[in-house]
Amino acid sequence: MSDTAIEAVGLRKSYGGTEAVAGIDLSVPRGEVFALLGPNGAGKSTAVEILEGFRRRDGGTVRVLGEDPGRAGRHWRSRIGIVWQRETLVPQLSVRAVVRHFAGYYPAPEDPDGVIERVGLADKAAAHVNSLSGGQQRRLDVALGIVGRPELLFLDEPTTGFDPRARRDFWDLLRGLAHGGTTIVLTTHYLEEAEALADRVCVLAGGRIRAVDSPAALGGRATARATVGWADGRRRRSVRTAEPTRVIGALAGAHDGEVPELTVHRPTLEDVYLDLVRDERAEASA
Repeated sequence: MSDTAIEAVGLRKSYGGTEAVAGIDLSVPRGEVFALLGPNGAGKSTAVEILEGFRRRDGGTVRVLGEDPGRAGRHWRSRIGIVWQRETLVPQLSVRAVVRHFAGYYPAPEDPDGVIERVGLADKAAAHVNSLSGGQQRRLDVALGIVGRPELLFLDEPTTGFDPRARRDFWDLLRGLAHGGTTIVLTTHYLEEAEALADRVCVLAGGRIRAVDSPAALGGRATARATVGWADGRRRRSVRTAEPTRVIGALAGAHDGEVPELTVHRPTLEDVYLDLVRDERAEASA
């Protein structure tokens, strides 16, 4: 068995005269949490749908769990899980009955009641699916995505509609899946979600990859200069530096040890992401 869950080289897809995916290369090792970031229209959904086997590519080669998703059969599909951005259409039954129904599609599913508990719906197991709130519907979607014990799990905006506590509970669930060896491909607009969960993030814009790295190092973030700010009387001063500790030490000496209104800011993931997307838009305009 290969150590690589996803391998794509020169992946392309066009609609009319527009390239939605313009020759991207991806490699995702098994067991990694890989986040795809990008603005609407960046090509994320098209790329993921090709990897899932739901959309044909125009060019390039793709291997997912060792097979071409465009030709793979039912056995291959039983090895992946998908949580769609939109709610899954399910039979109008109880939560327990729906999860049991979907479990029957897989050769070696998890215990449905155990899955229901893991996604935080144990107290709703007997409830009709129509009675669930939006956040509870998303939890049910996740249950259906993981009940088959997938080797590879695709998550499309999985925490949309979650309150902050529910979102963090869900992050714990994903960390448990990743710790157990499940490879996860996550698309999200919540940058803090990508930073909390992903081993690596990939920024797509205009159908092209702008950067791939760990959240901490993306776009040179780890070595970027920090901005040190402080109050100088009624004025606010700041300096950008690669050595913030040295600057703070000098300021402390000049202010008898206590620097007024001291702040230190390094580029956040959002800062880097917005710069990458802005650069793409500027190139496109040019």
